[in-house]
Amino acid sequence: MMKTKLTIVAVLALLFMGMLSAQAQNQRFGYVDTEYILENIPEYKDAQDELNVLSTKWEKEIKARYEQVEKLYRDYQTESVLLPEDMKRKREDEIVKKEQEAKDLQMKYFGPEGDLFIKRSELVEPIQEKVFNAIQEIAETRNYAFIFDKASGATMLYASDKFDISDEVLDEIGNVMQTVRREDRR
Repeated sequence: MMKTKLTIVAVLALLFMGMLSAQAQNQRFGYVDTEYILENIPEYKDAQDELNVLSTKWEKEIKARYEQVEKLYRDYQTESVLLPEDMKRKREDEIVKKEQEAKDLQMKYFGPEGDLFIKRSELVEPIQEKVFNAIQEIAETRNYAFIFDKASGATMLYASDKFDISDEVLDEIGNVMQTVRREDRR
């Protein structure tokens, strides 16, 4: 898998470099580290904190529902020998219904189109859009031909630190960083 990924990246890089070989000397390349940028945007941390609080709250609610189902099942197992068939079926149906309600709630909160996904889109997408717009603005004003995202891994084969414009993106967004800048950490 890793070998295949590296081969694909290498082929894409060679194709990319081949297409740009005539123009590459005149083009400016830059990269950003979106993880670094997002870690230094207070609104992003706030959004992540809010999502974590909601997630924890919903996980507890779902856990309580499943615990209720387990209790009903344990009680049923204990009492089933004494129950008539119609009561057994009724209790079994109740357990199945409660379990399905717990599963439905889990999907409502954590499913692919669930409440957590919607809330994440609501809170995080505007921040990501802000970062993208800042990157685009810097690229256009400073004549960068390409800007890569170092955080995405496979898209970076080599990057010189002198082309990292992550701090400039943060400046463009207008965040005053409370943390030490990368140049200070080196």
